[in-house]
Amino acid sequence: MWKLGNLEINGKVVLGPMAGYTSFGYRSFFAKFGVALTYTEMVSDMGIIYGNKETISYLPMEKEEVPVGIQLFGSDPENLKKATEIVMNTTKYFDFIDVNMGCPVPKVTKTGAGSALMKDPKRCGDIIRAIKSVYPGPVTAKIRLGWDDKSINYLEVIKELEDAGVSMIAIHARTKKELYSGTPHFDLLKDLRSKMKAPLVVSGNIFTVEDANKALELTGADAVMIARGGIGNPLLVHQINVYQNDETILEDASLEEQVDYCLDLARHLIEEKGEEKAMLVYRSIAPRFFSNLPMVKKIKTRLANELKSYKDLENIIYEYLEELRK
Repeated sequence: MWKLGNLEINGKVVLGPMAGYTSFGYRSFFAKFGVALTYTEMVSDMGIIYGNKETISYLPMEKEEVPVGIQLFGSDPENLKKATEIVMNTTKYFDFIDVNMGCPVPKVTKTGAGSALMKDPKRCGDIIRAIKSVYPGPVTAKIRLGWDDKSINYLEVIKELEDAGVSMIAIHARTKKELYSGTPHFDLLKDLRSKMKAPLVVSGNIFTVEDANKALELTGADAVMIARGGIGNPLLVHQINVYQNDETILEDASLEEQVDYCLDLARHLIEEKGEEKAMLVYRSIAPRFFSNLPMVKKIKTRLANELKSYKDLENIIYEYLEELRK
């Protein structure tokens, strides 16, 4: 148990924000596996200010089972403050505001947002202050180690954020330049939590229980964040929580369970988005449920190219299972 502002958080796994993935249906599906916190997809401050319909559609519009944060991105403290005020007048169904200071994608960093903010620690603190001046709930930030290996300045950024009253910091253990490649540097974050006032969440290549255990042990963090590691492997959340509770090692999901999970998530997304749109999104998600299996290339190719309806999904999966039984 740990605290995010006045919220009591029960669990060691946070579902990381991912553009194109962590919509309402995806978050609600993962709630049953024991995620402690979730985030929306990245929400542009200017998209909110200009009333862009797609941007506003990312905001939670009903009560969710798990505390959810709206992840804003932008670079100007006043614009982020204004966007927060609009969000507060648009929906009440969120539990905290998060600021993305870690996204390495060029279309984000070229505007001065995302991990470009790591170049200006003072601005990071100013952003938190600006949002806190209008929003009374928890305000959190997601950062990286720094811009590149010559400017690893996360400790300076953390100090500015904590001085500004940040409620939690999530840190991805790579620099901006590394994007998502190579091995994350959890060794650089050794015992970091003991040097901080705010709760700490760590992320980077959390694909197994062992990955999570190592990251938590090295850093002393309150939780790990899973993002890519959970796509197609939702049981990982439960496995990590169980091991952290009593060191029990749960077996991986069976093929039958993976099929059930795949179909269940599809139904969640269809309910949220409608069948046609959901299945287009699902072309990049469904294949991940069938990694490391016999004859997997064929089913993954079909799911990625042929998926148009829920019936297609069932047919492709059941035809694959029939081939396995031959």
